[in-house]
Amino acid sequence: MFEDFWFNVTYGINHVLDINAYDHVLFLIVLTVPYLFKDWKRVLLLVSLFTLGHTLSLVLAAYKIVSINGQLVEFLIPITILIVALYNVFTAGKITEKEKINVLFLSTLFFGLVHGLGFAREFQILVGRAENKLAILIEFALGIELSQIIIVCCVLFIGHIFQTFYRLNKRDWVMVISAIVVGLVIPMILQSDL
Repeated sequence: MFEDFWFNVTYGINHVLDINAYDHVLFLIVLTVPYLFKDWKRVLLLVSLFTLGHTLSLVLAAYKIVSINGQLVEFLIPITILIVALYNVFTAGKITEKEKINVLFLSTLFFGLVHGLGFAREFQILVGRAENKLAILIEFALGIELSQIIIVCCVLFIGHIFQTFYRLNKRDWVMVISAIVVGLVIPMILQSDL
């Protein structure tokens, strides 16, 4: 029982931290980079909304309620990253946190749905003919949430170091990191089969 639980949680952790599927990490970076440690509640809420969207689309796919072309989803995932990164670049230092967070709530939930659909085929192999798919989904989502919290803490910590010790202002930090992510994600979009 515990072995199955831990396997599913670890599977969720590895899904996010897989070096060959770094799109998830890129999304978390651009989602987190505008914030500081003092904003941890907002960041946790955004990351949880992303996990909720991701898990909801997995539920819909696992129970065969929805099925979407895999090539389309693989094209849309880097598009979601690009949108958030460009949003950061164009709004860095211009929008108050309250206004920005309201826009990001819905978009983060929606983008979580898209990212979850990208993993749906592999997840269906994991659940296979399991009787309790919902338990597997919850355990998997827990693993995703744990790994996302690790990534978010790393981004916040690195941001703190650069902004505190190297005196890089927040606007420049957000713009530089978001621009780097834009540079990484454009080839992903161009290489898609769509």
